[in-house]
Amino acid sequence: MLFPTAAPAVAATLTLATALTLAAGCTAATPAPVAPPAAPAAPPDAAAPPRAVPWRITGQGAEHEIEGYADRVSVLPGERFGLRVSTTAPRFTVRAFRMGAPVTQVWASGQVSGVRQAAPRTGAAGMVTAAHWKPSLSVHTAGWPEGAYLLRLDASTGGERYVPITVRSAATSGRVVIVNAVTTWQAYNRWGGRNLYEGPGGFAARSRAVTFDRPYDTNGARLFLDLEKDAIEVAERSGVRLAYLTSLDLRPGVLDGARAVVSLGHDEYWTAGMRETVTRARDRGVNLAFLGANAVYWKIGLTGRVVECDKETRCPLWRSVAPESSLVGQMYDCFPAEAAYVVRRPGHWIFEGTRGRRFPGMAGVETDRVSRGSPRAVEVLAESPVDCGGRQTVSHSTYYVAPGGAGVFASGTMRWVCGMRGRRCGHGVTKDAAAFTRRATANILTRFAKGPAGRL
Repeated sequence: MLFPTAAPAVAATLTLATALTLAAGCTAATPAPVAPPAAPAAPPDAAAPPRAVPWRITGQGAEHEIEGYADRVSVLPGERFGLRVSTTAPRFTVRAFRMGAPVTQVWASGQVSGVRQAAPRTGAAGMVTAAHWKPSLSVHTAGWPEGAYLLRLDASTGGERYVPITVRSAATSGRVVIVNAVTTWQAYNRWGGRNLYEGPGGFAARSRAVTFDRPYDTNGARLFLDLEKDAIEVAERSGVRLAYLTSLDLRPGVLDGARAVVSLGHDEYWTAGMRETVTRARDRGVNLAFLGANAVYWKIGLTGRVVECDKETRCPLWRSVAPESSLVGQMYDCFPAEAAYVVRRPGHWIFEGTRGRRFPGMAGVETDRVSRGSPRAVEVLAESPVDCGGRQTVSHSTYYVAPGGAGVFASGTMRWVCGMRGRRCGHGVTKDAAAFTRRATANILTRFAKGPAGRL
């Protein structure tokens, strides 16, 4: 978000971190191997799809009853990854769920002996780490289809937590690429008492760097469930060919031949390499969809599994060096926003088959608008009046066609994905918003899957 002065920056940063909380190998020890599933899980488009199973956490238990992290953020199908788990229970099990349409279980462990791992350490730059935890088990992904996964840790005493991992695609040619915004997940992760927004005592005690070598806070997958899961479900139901990556995987060549890239509900923290990879893809005709707000905001550093952003001298706002609006079509403007989403161009192909022009509560909690650096030919598809703490502004949904023919859509609201849940989104969002956002998103994906949308 944009901070006009240092003092408001502190207050706004802490408020945002609180709002989003409400919304939504370093040891020589050898991990114990766990056998792969006896029968590989069928992919979602197979003749006999896997049976949907209960996957939701029913009780987190005590604060440290069970928690863990994966030693890799993403793996290719068939690769192994390690889990490091801390629990006060004598035993635990792990189940792996592919978060698609439908959610399916692809693997389950046997009983694993529980160990209470050492306390987290806080090192240089205020970085909280659990890299010193000993490995608990090794997981083999043989037979796992590409996609976004949640591992559910089930303590024998009843506590449960998630650990996210992505089984990424080896190739993206001819596909629409779904990108999990893991750098942003980690920026807001307050496990161990610190994230990039606050620490003990507030903003001044925040981390200047955060690591993937630690569990995620709350249920272990808060931002994924709040801001990504529903869009993935819509994408899988659309019938288009999909590929899966994380933001850490956005490296040169990974998008060669892709049809489109989809940034989900909150994709705020981007390295120079991430932005260059996506920009070059757009310039070659790869379509882009930003299904959130406040994307491409902080220009971060990345060293191994560490995200670096001091928010002072070594982590500038992208708009201070290269406004994000030149890529997204618009840029972050308001927090906190709470307004109705108002369609301005109902005849646009993105809104084909939708009903309604005004959707209460769907513009928020952060919103974007057309700003300096936006492409000259950008089209405003929705314009929603917003009272931003007494400042009158608007939230925009936009679309533009890049010189290479790529179409670029940006929703301009962080509640686009949340709106897919209808009333379950809260904030006064109605069931009509679910029908609207799901149909509009399906229209985008279907058109984008055909190639450069500006040439169709």
